Amino acid sequence: MSENIFLVGPMGVGKTTIGSHLARKLKYDFVDSDTEIEKRTGASISLIFDIEVEEGFRKREAQMIDELTKMRHIVLSTGGGSVLDETSRQNLRSKGYVVYLKASVDILYERLKKSRNRPLMETDDKKQVIEDLLAEREPLYLAVADITITTDGRSAQDVAREIYQQHEKHINP
Repeated sequence: MSENIFLVGPMGVGKTTIGSHLARKLKYDFVDSDTEIEKRTGASISLIFDIEVEEGFRKREAQMIDELTKMRHIVLSTGGGSVLDETSRQNLRSKGYVVYLKASVDILYERLKKSRNRPLMETDDKKQVIEDLLAEREPLYLAVADITITTDGRSAQDVAREIYQQHEKHINP
């Protein structure tokens, strides 16, 4: 069941960029759960948050994770909060090889400080939000992950190469 690779981690860690490199290397389809939600609803994540608040978005996200984890031969970039749902964590853990992409608060802050399209970052104290989200979510990322890879100071290609090598060892011990 490990032909799929699921990327989890905080917003700004590089899941989408790394995932698209990795998918090309594996000749898998690349899927981003947030993009799929936007396609399905015809609305941006920000608009969904505005209308349905976070609770409504998380329900949509859990449904999307359930659907996407049933696919085969994909690299899936999940939303940063996808691990908040117990069923989503079970689906990720049982239906693929889960990689927790980790970055320091300072790196995440640098990547996100000018972000305009991330509802949870619409605040004056972005660094505090990042710290709070990591404090809440990191135990869940660690619990669901088969491996953890730190992305600080590394290119997306380098991280994708490491995931590829680790995944190969996992499926061909």
